[in-house]
Amino acid sequence: MYVSPEEAAQLLAREPCAPTFGVAADTGLLHEGSPFGVIAQRFGLSAFDLDVVLIALAPELDLRYERLYGFLHDDVTRRRATVDLALNLRTSSADEKMARLAHFAPDAPLIRDAVVHLIADPGHVQPPLLAHYLKVDDQIIAALLGRNGLDSRLASFCRFHEAASGLDALPLAAEFRQALRAFASRAHDERLPLTLYFHGRRGTGRLAVAQALAGEIGSRLLHADLAHAAGNGREIGTALAVLFREAAFHEVILYIDGIDAFRREEKKVRACQSVLNALKQSGGIVILASELAAPPAGIALLDLTSIAFSPPDFALRRGCWQTSLADCSIAASPAEIDMLASRFRLTAAQIRQAALRARNQALWRVASRRSPASAAQPTLAELFAAARDQSGHDLESLSRKIVPKQAWRDIVLPPDQEMQLREICDQAKFRQRVYGDWGFDRKHSSGKGLNVLFAGPPGTGKTMAAEVLAGDIGLDLCKIDLSGVVSKYIGETEKNLERIFTAAENSNAILFFDEADALFGKRSEVRDAHDRYANIEIGYLLQKMDEYEGMAILATNLRQNLDDAFLRRLHAIVEFPFPDEEYRRRIWEVTFPREAPLADGLDFTVLAREIRLSGGYIKNIALLAAFYAAAEAQPIGVEHIARAARREHQKLGRTWDLKKIVAPTLAASANGQGSG
Repeated sequence: MYVSPEEAAQLLAREPCAPTFGVAADTGLLHEGSPFGVIAQRFGLSAFDLDVVLIALAPELDLRYERLYGFLHDDVTRRRATVDLALNLRTSSADEKMARLAHFAPDAPLIRDAVVHLIADPGHVQPPLLAHYLKVDDQIIAALLGRNGLDSRLASFCRFHEAASGLDALPLAAEFRQALRAFASRAHDERLPLTLYFHGRRGTGRLAVAQALAGEIGSRLLHADLAHAAGNGREIGTALAVLFREAAFHEVILYIDGIDAFRREEKKVRACQSVLNALKQSGGIVILASELAAPPAGIALLDLTSIAFSPPDFALRRGCWQTSLADCSIAASPAEIDMLASRFRLTAAQIRQAALRARNQALWRVASRRSPASAAQPTLAELFAAARDQSGHDLESLSRKIVPKQAWRDIVLPPDQEMQLREICDQAKFRQRVYGDWGFDRKHSSGKGLNVLFAGPPGTGKTMAAEVLAGDIGLDLCKIDLSGVVSKYIGETEKNLERIFTAAENSNAILFFDEADALFGKRSEVRDAHDRYANIEIGYLLQKMDEYEGMAILATNLRQNLDDAFLRRLHAIVEFPFPDEEYRRRIWEVTFPREAPLADGLDFTVLAREIRLSGGYIKNIALLAAFYAAAEAQPIGVEHIARAARREHQKLGRTWDLKKIVAPTLAASANGQGSG
């Protein structure tokens, strides 16, 4: 606990920064062109400021200076340099000492730019400025010592990306690539400040383009996710100050993602506004990334160059599929690649993932079935499934996904209605040929989606038809839960609709609105505020229907309740009639699976004549009859169907006599006339 003058003299006699044992080496910190000179130029530090930095830095490099500072303080517990100690070491008079206090003012370069921090002694209550300890910022220490690692304060939400291949390696339009390369190269070569605003939905290649830009100029990319930083409760203003300085020290391109976090809390905008404004004085390239076209408030005041990132068009998607499938050694015909590119509006990253998933699925299929390795090529169905897995996640919380299990052979409709459904499939399959290759896209600014109405009584096959279409086209079918859409609170329904259609744009799925008349009802005469807002909801929905470019199916039992304006926006209306006796017989024939055991003599003609219900109810009767038969360990017979039919009629509030089908069927069986 005591440092003698002799020990202090011995400590001073050793070379600076030398280890306790061994020969000291010249650190080269103070020669011309050293990091000290760079720091002095960057922050406008004087010779006195540099001496203060060196005094505060000494214990960071050699712990013997802690003992020396204890000796100079005449207090071995005070082992760090204070403002008073720095002034005593660097001034020769009281007047000079008082004048030099200005170097520790809040607006002085040392303190304003956080080169040195003033730390109060926790053992003193409101200590004077002279008693504050000096601590060189960790970032400044790293810069002075030439360390290339990331500052620990940034480690939780930042990382370096090494130089990537240039822009030529990315699937970009030639004009876009050329303009971006010229823009960034000029800014880098002439040391011009450049702030770019990349906006577009996730997966459109914003980060990949930023990495490629860094590769073009031979630099690294510093990637910061501010959404994660905000989630950690971090002081955004301070974090950004450290972030910008880190980018400047390492001379890298700074890529700031999660800028949309500033929209949710206005105080964050205020906290970081001064730092963001400093971009105007930045000498490097900074990229702000957002999903929205309009920058957050305050940030929009900066000198930004806005660059939109859209999902790749058909030609780029086709090229991505070709490259990704080739990289995974997957053979696909040009027609199959065209189908994948036209049906699924995926990004380049999603297409790569889909190809990898399809390949792995094929390998698993071969391994699990012990098939020859030559069979490890993914089927077209596996490629479609892998593509579906890459999209639709945004709709999961807003809808229920229906896995299509029905095919054309399972649905019984009049010829005209079936032809309409097949025409709708063709419109979905050949959109690219008509809108793209044949130029109809230039003739239609809106209404390029495929909106279809299924109308008819309950149980006539509307949901089944939607499944058939989804299965034939190869897309997911997402049933929208209207209970989560319609709200009694003003403005909430529009917000829910906005979420649905925004998610649907990225989902590559078919939207299915069942009981659509609840949402797409007629506008009424305005008698009060509720009528006015109800009409606003319908008007908003009409607008979203016009803008939506995907496929939407509306099903209703009450076509007459739909607003006439919706009918104009529909590309097809399919009427599902109540089935007559002949169609009911065909429905009975396709309702039972091939594996289901049917009793001899089961006459579908009698069932169709006596059970006058639509297909949905017939399906329920067949299933319940199967359970009756399974419980009795018997084939499904007319008695089981009769009991099930009576239960189904009870649900509808009707009476029904079992003898209507039991007696005729038994009589037909006795005469050898059964058609089962």
